[in-house]
Amino acid sequence: MKKEVKFLVTGFLFVLLLAGIFAFRSPNTAADNVIYEYKQITTIESVVPGGLGRSRMVTTDPDGNYKEQDMENFFSLVGINFGNVRKNDKIITDQINHMETEGWILADVNSGVYSADKSTGIFITRYLFKKSK
Repeated sequence: MKKEVKFLVTGFLFVLLLAGIFAFRSPNTAADNVIYEYKQITTIESVVPGGLGRSRMVTTDPDGNYKEQDMENFFSLVGINFGNVRKNDKIITDQINHMETEGWILADVNSGVYSADKSTGIFITRYLFKKSK
């Protein structure tokens, strides 16, 4: 009886070992061989009282060429301007939708805030797109 138990335990351990090997094996699929090109879009939105700042969308293509598009500042003379925020949101979503129609996929978004003091600063967002070559 002890030999049968030992045989079953050994067999069970062997099956677990094989399952572990196959579970961590990376299958070679066609998706592993896809080569992508990337395109970066950066929005820089000014947080300067009185609307004195400059806000832009900068688009950089895979060849390093870029274009700038004006955006609205977050603040006007009376404080935060939600109409400007709404306009900027439309500019950004229109650009994302345009990129999607050209076959680009939004791969990553990073954002950050810089403020030299408590009254001014910039809000920057980077959108990384990719598409297969």
